[in-house]
Amino acid sequence: MNRLGFIFSSLLLLLALASSTLFVVDQRQFGVVYALGQIKEVITEPGLNIKLPPPFQNVTYIDKRLLTLDSTDTEPMLTLEKQRVVIDWYVRWRISDPTEYIRNVGLNEAAGASQLNRVVRNAFQEEVNKHTVKELLSLKREALTADVKKEVLEKVRGAKPWGVDVVDVRITRADYVDAITESVYRRMEAERKRVANELRSTGAAEGEKIRADADRQREVTIANAYRDAQKIKGEGDAEAARIYAEAFGRDPQFAQFYRSLEAYKASFNKKSDVMVIDPSSSEFFKAFRGQSAPASAPAKK
Repeated sequence: MNRLGFIFSSLLLLLALASSTLFVVDQRQFGVVYALGQIKEVITEPGLNIKLPPPFQNVTYIDKRLLTLDSTDTEPMLTLEKQRVVIDWYVRWRISDPTEYIRNVGLNEAAGASQLNRVVRNAFQEEVNKHTVKELLSLKREALTADVKKEVLEKVRGAKPWGVDVVDVRITRADYVDAITESVYRRMEAERKRVANELRSTGAAEGEKIRADADRQREVTIANAYRDAQKIKGEGDAEAARIYAEAFGRDPQFAQFYRSLEAYKASFNKKSDVMVIDPSSSEFFKAFRGQSAPASAPAKK
């Protein structure tokens, strides 16, 4: 029984020793081996590796993948025309040299992200000061981000290299601060209203012009029509007078009789019309009495 316990204890000891000396490096990581606090070795290839047991050697891991750093600072920046704008950006970066990174930056990715955030923001502040808001919203934004990336690379590759590589720098949003944005919206609204009122005034003036022209054309058309009507009416009256004259000239008695009938018709136009006249002595009813009845004209041969 004691022998079995000894064997079991020995196996446990061997397993513990193996677990403290063997370690696996993932393909997404760097393995950094420390010997008494100093970097002994950096393992870049994935696989199983051997080290001395603690406290003689220890191992830590650093991410070797492409990392993304998003801006978290909402403090406004000043443009060339002294406008306060808020810039949102992101940076794609990776750790390229774990030894330099650990010596000059920190032991983990958070330390690099913190320092890189400060450097990128300062670079953006410097470049935004050289551009206007219009340029930030135009194609010059690409040139601005290229200049920012250049400044950041110069910083991380300086006298004390960070051991990192900055792959890309991009602006995701460029906008005024809230107070200025509200003021801009009010100015835009006022400008749109001014343009709308100007268009309404122009439309009203054009409408009045069109209506005046239509009224003028109507008056001209009515006047021309009245003139033509009067002309035609005059010609008709003249033709009727000629026909009447020709007809009455052939038979004067018939003409007198016809005029008398017309006079009767005009005198008794309504049922309420009343005339007080002595029929026996009035010339007006001569036709009714038959005294001036026209004789039949002899037929012409």
